[in-house]
Amino acid sequence: MTTAELRQKYLDFFAARGHIIVPSSSLLPENDPTTLFTGSGMQPMIPYLLGETHPKGKRLADSQKCFRTQDIEEVGDNRHTTFFEMLGNWSLGDYFKREQLPWLFEFLTKELGIPRERLWVTCFEGDPAHNLPKDTESAKIWENLGFSKERILFYGSKNNWWSRAGEPEKMPSGEPGGPDSEVFYEFTQVQHDPKFGDKCHPNCDCGRFLEIANSVFMEYRKVADGFAPLPRKNVDFGGGLERMMAAVLDNPDIFRIDIFDPLRATLERVSRKKYGQSEEVNKAFRVIMDHLRAATFLIADGAHPSNKEQGYFTRRLMRRAIRYAHVLGIKDQFCEEVARSVVEAYRGAYPNLAESQGLIVEAMKKEEDKFRKTLIRGLKVFEGMVEHNSPRPPLNLRGGVISAKDAFDLYQSYGFPLEMTQELAREKGLAVDGEGFLEAQKQHQAISRQGVARKFHGGLADQSDKTIMGHTATHLLHAALRRVLGDHVKQSGSNITPERLRFDFTHPTAITKTELAEIEKLINAAIARDYPVSWQEMTVDEAYKKNVIGFFPERYDEVVKVYSIGDPDQAASADPQAPTFSQEICGGPHVARTGIIGQVRVAKEEALGVGLRRIKAVVEPGSFNSPVDIAPRRE
Repeated sequence: MTTAELRQKYLDFFAARGHIIVPSSSLLPENDPTTLFTGSGMQPMIPYLLGETHPKGKRLADSQKCFRTQDIEEVGDNRHTTFFEMLGNWSLGDYFKREQLPWLFEFLTKELGIPRERLWVTCFEGDPAHNLPKDTESAKIWENLGFSKERILFYGSKNNWWSRAGEPEKMPSGEPGGPDSEVFYEFTQVQHDPKFGDKCHPNCDCGRFLEIANSVFMEYRKVADGFAPLPRKNVDFGGGLERMMAAVLDNPDIFRIDIFDPLRATLERVSRKKYGQSEEVNKAFRVIMDHLRAATFLIADGAHPSNKEQGYFTRRLMRRAIRYAHVLGIKDQFCEEVARSVVEAYRGAYPNLAESQGLIVEAMKKEEDKFRKTLIRGLKVFEGMVEHNSPRPPLNLRGGVISAKDAFDLYQSYGFPLEMTQELAREKGLAVDGEGFLEAQKQHQAISRQGVARKFHGGLADQSDKTIMGHTATHLLHAALRRVLGDHVKQSGSNITPERLRFDFTHPTAITKTELAEIEKLINAAIARDYPVSWQEMTVDEAYKKNVIGFFPERYDEVVKVYSIGDPDQAASADPQAPTFSQEICGGPHVARTGIIGQVRVAKEEALGVGLRRIKAVVEPGSFNSPVDIAPRRE
């Protein structure tokens, strides 16, 4: 069985049980101010878990692309990855535990052929402090499926409670959550390591057990004084595709599954080393395979390497991969070849990778060329710092500390992210003055992991009046760009805060001052005309037949919202006197009329990457004394 076959088996299994298969959402969430990336399969489903009706019904399934930044430094062992696919199925107020757990057991043992005796399950032991009961019902179902009581273990909120925020006390008001029941595969060939405790168990970190499936019974919502029931009980299942494949192969090394074969072969060829020859080589291979796989998907979804927001993590992944390529003795550029291997490995499941291959390759070549020029010099400078700061036992048993100034110089002069300097320092038994580094690097506090409080924003930063006005202004900007530059202009990303809007789009050359002036003139003329704004629901096919703008078909459900600036019954036209200025697929919200926006001023236009441009603009509100009215729905 291949990974692609496993993915398809899963989707077919749940389709046969009445589930509608939905496409994977982007790794870059739209209109979600709480996170930079899609880090779990349930993230795009939050509105429906809270009670909103999904246009495709109550039973859904998918394979969702996910990326988790917190696992970057863990990558290098045989089971951690930053990018992964999460197989998911949902019941939105339909079936519950009695259907979900037997179906899951059937899929694992009959469809995948995993031996029952290799499986262990865990259930929620309850949380008296939050008045959350013990999940004896799930345990009884597992027992009826043939699990002995010894293989059914109970854990508390740290292990068997799931919400995006974590344990119950960490959940903000309004967040959904619930107890879960997890399935673990036991690699009997792995010997328990006593450093993780005297006794091995499913949640032990020694590597003998691997979680492969998690059924969350999403039935609560955090409220001010505890937890209240959701309007309906939901099932939110997530199972790691790569982990399931490792279980099918009975191989604890995830990087041995077939999806990594092309990547591993490419690295063996360019490094002239073999995966498996030593732990040092293995770690380098794993870091490179994971990080460049993740970077390929991130770039395809719009996160090009940069010093800001999502792009910072793409850059960080690539630079860590290039550093480990240096460990393998790879002297020439190699990221492009690995990226092509990723595209080939996922061609069937994610055709958008092949469509974006040119942009991906160019972005990687540019980033690798930029970093390789300074990497070797930077490593030499680092070695000098190590020599200067090295501890000299027994005078300094605590070890040396690399100063904030030195760490910042490595970043500023040689492109070393703080995390890379910290990792290099740990390998030498040293520490880094991370707090001092952050003080010297204030402009990058939003993208540092070292105790930064600011939130990351993708799409709309919030739903304040100014932000909603900015959202409508981006639609005006998009339409104006296409009128002035041509229909080849396509949105590749946006970020909107009360202070400014940012819009990324495809265009091969810089925009002239004359063109920018014309774009700004068109936007403000549309504002002055005070077009009405409204939205309608229709199928994607209906939207495309009406020439509605929409460039992310893989993200759309079958039924979408189409926002019209002007007459929704008339197609948008380049004629400045046309009754409709813009029609675009969007989740909203928008203002009810353009006149409330006031004025839009283009502040900056710049290159983002090969064939990609970015415009930053400021919305200057008109005079209004009441809250912004939201665009109404039209039947």
